[in-house]
Amino acid sequence: MAAGLVLAGCANTVEGTATANQVQVTSYRAEAASSSAAAASSKAAAAIAKATSDNCSPFRKTTGTAVDRYNDFVDAHDGNAADQIAKRDAAATALEDAAKTVEAQVSASGADLPADLGQKFTDYVTAARGLAAEVRKMTTNSSVAPLNDASRKVNDALTAVRNGCPS
Repeated sequence: MAAGLVLAGCANTVEGTATANQVQVTSYRAEAASSSAAAASSKAAAAIAKATSDNCSPFRKTTGTAVDRYNDFVDAHDGNAADQIAKRDAAATALEDAAKTVEAQVSASGADLPADLGQKFTDYVTAARGLAAEVRKMTTNSSVAPLNDASRKVNDALTAVRNGCPS
């Protein structure tokens, strides 16, 4: 008897043509679009946050070594130390290495890194390479004016990046 009731319930048909409730369809489409946009926005925000962190977090350490080697060179040059040539070369290499590391990370982040912050990193790369070139030119009797100008550009670029990165 239970089988008969199931069959009887399934045997009824409804006459007519199926139509969608247009108000519900419109509402559903709007909700789906909004949900999709929110998901895309959330994904984009996560990518931006990751790119920012990937660049800002290691920046101080990456550039810190270059700053230390540069300061070692300046001290050796100012003191006319016997090892100033070795310290000059170490400073230039450290500056070039920092520039290369920062440039590679910016490149790896691509479009996810906000353009204004990416420009600050690029400015640092340019300034660090400029300072490295000036450091390599230094001899015992060289004028320090070009070196000081290049150093000021690096300091300005370092400050701009630090100010541009979230704390």
